[in-house]
Amino acid sequence: VQLQASGGGTVTTGGSLRLSCTASRHTFSDYATGWFRLAPGKEREFVAGISRSGRKMAYADSVKGRFSISRDNDKKTVTVYLQMDSLKPEDTAVYSCAARYSGREYLIRDPGEYDYWGQGTQVTVSS
Repeated sequence: VQLQASGGGTVTTGGSLRLSCTASRHTFSDYATGWFRLAPGKEREFVAGISRSGRKMAYADSVKGRFSISRDNDKKTVTVYLQMDSLKPEDTAVYSCAARYSGREYLIRDPGEYDYWGQGTQVTVSS
């Protein structure tokens, strides 16, 4: 499975971006998916996760109330979105999506449990 993340860019504080993650496999709707970010000098951080159906979501405390993860399993190309609002300079990082085949409605926060990773997209928030 090859993942493609897109939608990054540069915004000012308080701005919004929407990231998208698509997969090369049409059964992407069977995969639990997560968004992670990596900032310079910091460890990879879990941002948000969503179960295969989209019924369950989880967020890092640092983004709760500002970010929203969703997925559209009904389209020919399944896409997982990360809507990011009220962006802050500390949100600046490379954001990557990750996926793991899941037979159940799992939420996965541990990056080590994901099998597939996208290449990342840069998000820069200027003050």
